[in-house]
Amino acid sequence: MKKLKIYFTLIILIFMSGCVKTPDKTVIRFTSWGSKSEIAVIKPLIKEFERQNPDIAVEFIHTPKNYFQKLHLLAASNLMPDVVFINNIYGVLYAENRLFLNLAEFIEKDPILSEKNFFPEALNTFKYKNMLYAVPRDISNLVIYYNKEIFDKYGEPYPSKDWTFQEFTRTARKLTKDTDNDGRTDIFGISFREEPLFWMPYLWSSGGGFISRDLKEIIIDKPESVNALQMYSDLRNRYHAAPEKSEAGSATMAQLFMRGKLAMHLSGRWFVPIYRKTIDFNWDITKFPAGKAGSIVGCNSSGWAISSRTKHPDESWRFISFLAGKNSITKFTRSGLITPARVDVAYSRVFLDKKLPPGNGEIFIEAAKSSIATPVTENYRELTDILDNALEPVWAGKVPAREAINDKLIRKLESKL
Repeated sequence: MKKLKIYFTLIILIFMSGCVKTPDKTVIRFTSWGSKSEIAVIKPLIKEFERQNPDIAVEFIHTPKNYFQKLHLLAASNLMPDVVFINNIYGVLYAENRLFLNLAEFIEKDPILSEKNFFPEALNTFKYKNMLYAVPRDISNLVIYYNKEIFDKYGEPYPSKDWTFQEFTRTARKLTKDTDNDGRTDIFGISFREEPLFWMPYLWSSGGGFISRDLKEIIIDKPESVNALQMYSDLRNRYHAAPEKSEAGSATMAQLFMRGKLAMHLSGRWFVPIYRKTIDFNWDITKFPAGKAGSIVGCNSSGWAISSRTKHPDESWRFISFLAGKNSITKFTRSGLITPARVDVAYSRVFLDKKLPPGNGEIFIEAAKSSIATPVTENYRELTDILDNALEPVWAGKVPAREAINDKLIRKLESKL
């Protein structure tokens, strides 16, 4: 308890230490997580904004670790920064407790920025109970990365944009190889991760899901959901086309893909920069395979919100309007790290540069158009923790999905909805 109090006090002191009044300027505080490459974009943008807006000074608070834990403490102590970088998975908690302003009112009056500038799917991730609580910077969705050289070596055609679950499963099984005949798999057909982000597309594309889109019902027990969970488990435990934990060892799925140990890797745009720098084989991307409901992945976003407790809402909006402008989003996009939420930047040469892999970069946009905003409630983290524990034996191949998704589990989930 003593350590926690000290930790809490230090956080408050760190955030209060920068609250210095600048003569003739309004100081707004802006907090964000971010890698070195992101910060290398953010800091020059702040300077550019201050040059264009000499009446405003931006105090940037970079929080690279334990971001949301620290943000929760600041919110509880009434020290929320004016502008907050947020994602839709955590953002609902703040929106539900009215800690963010409704930005729809600001964007309606903005002479330059408009909702028409953004993909509707990206905006929808930040709409909650008739309010727009953040302006999106990017769209985060999943695609299938694939190693073209493995496909070529074993005579497998590259996956099409409209391939099915049946074709996907057959391909994953065919490209799972024991290359040296020692009885151990050397190349796996597809990646496997146990977090909901990576198995939820199997459910949505099958016509199921976890939480209904209107956030009123648990639907993980629908036959379509249970069957999809079993199908995902089968990739690892029945067909052995995906690595078990012991087979992956300490390597991540991305590391296995980079080493040529995975034919296909389900992941997001965030790996493009490192793949461009480190991979020496030919690779590309394609859409997630289609089930009976189509090819549906989750659409998540990161973006900027304004604290409802700010004393400078107009100045904070001016900063967000600048960050969400075409010039700023282009600079974020040039790093290769994001799929831009702005339509004009997404269809620009900066994003769809055919000289850089992936050659099918437009797949990120197509996947976004058929995606859904991940249904998230205030208690989403608690709900997923409960479900994760229940599914551990399914992912380990110890029990079938129909046994793990039982009445007791559903009642427990419904009590937290």
